[in-house]
Amino acid sequence: MVMRMLEAGGIEPLTDVVRKADADNPRGYYEYEPVKQLDKDASWMGLAVGKALKVVSFLLDSLPREHNYSVLFINRSLDEVLASQQAMLLRRVEAGEIEADVADPIRLKQENERLRHVYRRHLHRTRQWLNVQPNVRTLFIEHQHALNEPATVANAVNAFLGGDLNETAMTNTVEKNLYRQRF
Repeated sequence: MVMRMLEAGGIEPLTDVVRKADADNPRGYYEYEPVKQLDKDASWMGLAVGKALKVVSFLLDSLPREHNYSVLFINRSLDEVLASQQAMLLRRVEAGEIEADVADPIRLKQENERLRHVYRRHLHRTRQWLNVQPNVRTLFIEHQHALNEPATVANAVNAFLGGDLNETAMTNTVEKNLYRQRF
C-alpha cells in the first residue's frame, strides 16, 4: 500500500515484477529480488538512489553505510501479520504448491507464538538501531492509520520526503477493501 502511495505521489519504485500480483496481494508486491540478499551483496544499491525500495526490517541493518536513507517504517499489528502469512500459506496448500502438513492448526499456533516473540524482540532492536544511525532518517507509520487516515499519512510522508509529492494521488491509492486480516 505505501509503495503504491509513493509511486502515485511521484517516486519511482525500484522493482523487478518477479513476484506477480496474486489473490493475497492483487495490486502487486513492489519487490526487488536482490533485496533478499542485501546482507550478502549490496553492489546494486546505486540503482535505488532517488527511488522507493521495499526492504524488510530484518535487512535494514545491511544497508550500505555510504548512502543516506529516508525510511518509512510501517508498523502493523503482529496478529495481522501472522494471520496474513497464515492465509497465504493455506492458499498455497490449497493450490498444491506445498504439503498440507505445513498448515496443521496445532503446528501453526505453536509457530505463531514463536514468531510473535521473535518479531517483538526484533522490532525493538530495529527501532533502537534506527534511532542511532547517522545516515538514516525514519518516519514511523501505523498501518492502521494509513488505512483510516490516508490523507494525513500522505501529508506526513510528503513533508518527510521534501514536499514535492502529489498527496491527492497518494491518498486515492489506498483501498480499504484490500485490508482483510483485521484484529
